[in-house]
Amino acid sequence: DVQLVESGGGSAQTGGSLRLSCVLSGYTSTRYWVAWFRQAPGKGREGVAAIHLEDGTTYYIPSVKDRFTLSRVNRKNTVYLQMDNVQSEDTAMYYCAAGLPQNAVEPSGYTYWGQGTQVTVS
Repeated sequence: DVQLVESGGGSAQTGGSLRLSCVLSGYTSTRYWVAWFRQAPGKGREGVAAIHLEDGTTYYIPSVKDRFTLSRVNRKNTVYLQMDNVQSEDTAMYYCAAGLPQNAVEPSGYTYWGQGTQVTVS
């Protein structure tokens, strides 16, 4: 199994920045994708961005493409989501997940999930 622990959430003002971290432990394969999902109150879970651990290929949804940046440090088993110019619509619980998806931001493709970290933008 793989365990994931998110951190770095909190409050930010519109236009500010936050950096989320996702630390993986257990049996972690570099074949995995690690993705960030978010869920706002009353809404479904939305894929935000994903990164392939082996070659660093990234995918972003259009609404965050020019504002969020994924990176990884494999020796630390850590994936980072740098969130710049955050907007009110970024307010949500953010989850990281690991797996071998067909679609990089489709939740059903991910097997392992963290507990989430709250991001609030005002």
